Amino acid sequence: MIKQTFLHLSGIGEKTESNYWNRGINNWDDLENSLSSSVISKNSPILKNQIALSRKSFEKTEVSYFSKRLPVNQQWRLFADFNHAAAYLDIETTGLGNYEDHVTTISLYDGKKLSYYVWGDNLEQFVEDIRDYSLLITYNGKCFDLPFLERQFRIKLDQAHLDLRFVLARLGYKGGLKGCERQLGIDRGDLEGVDGFMAVLLWREYQRSGNVQALETLLSYNMEDTINLERLAFLSYNQFIAFTPFREEQLPLPANITDIPFKPTREIIERLQYGLRRNGYAG
Repeated sequence: MIKQTFLHLSGIGEKTESNYWNRGINNWDDLENSLSSSVISKNSPILKNQIALSRKSFEKTEVSYFSKRLPVNQQWRLFADFNHAAAYLDIETTGLGNYEDHVTTISLYDGKKLSYYVWGDNLEQFVEDIRDYSLLITYNGKCFDLPFLERQFRIKLDQAHLDLRFVLARLGYKGGLKGCERQLGIDRGDLEGVDGFMAVLLWREYQRSGNVQALETLLSYNMEDTINLERLAFLSYNQFIAFTPFREEQLPLPANITDIPFKPTREIIERLQYGLRRNGYAG
């Protein structure tokens, strides 16, 4: 979709881009060949230069070049061409971001490899591993995950970023990550009913008692969040591209990953849920 995109070029908005598509100008090559026409000759030198830069950035997988130039509501266009350089990312923490709060676990998935990081074990390795990716895909990462990670590790995550919270909301899917999953037919199985607050309690349980099953349940939840982002990204991309002349270029959905190395323990989940209900928590 990136090579069919003109919105990152000077003076081209959605209406102009749509007009070009309707005239059969469907990609950068078509546009470059049309620059001699009287309709768009005024910006020809600028556009030719920007098309050349676009080609070079595409070849080098410089996703940020396009991300910085595309409107916020069009960031979904990055996905198809750059998902090979993307990492799906989700974190769990001890709270919502007070000064004393910290990351407990991180899950990172690139469509093939699933990695995890745990406070007090290998958390610092995340800083090195995340450098391998040019595009980060999250749910609500713009407001939570990325600022939290940047503060904790004192780093700048300057990769291009596709936040599915806003992508899905534009398609009409709201209600948090779990709500969006339900609307799109994704089943949580044994993790049904586990949420971010429960993740905090699972970590506290692990810290208090050393119960490894609590940590494994937390990690399975964290990983489920992360791998589900992949399916949500594919589904949302296909819905958006269906509104364009390139609807036949929808992507085949990825196979469901089955090799999450940890399993949730329902007894722990139900015990914590019972305690929450007794205390009036209705999350």
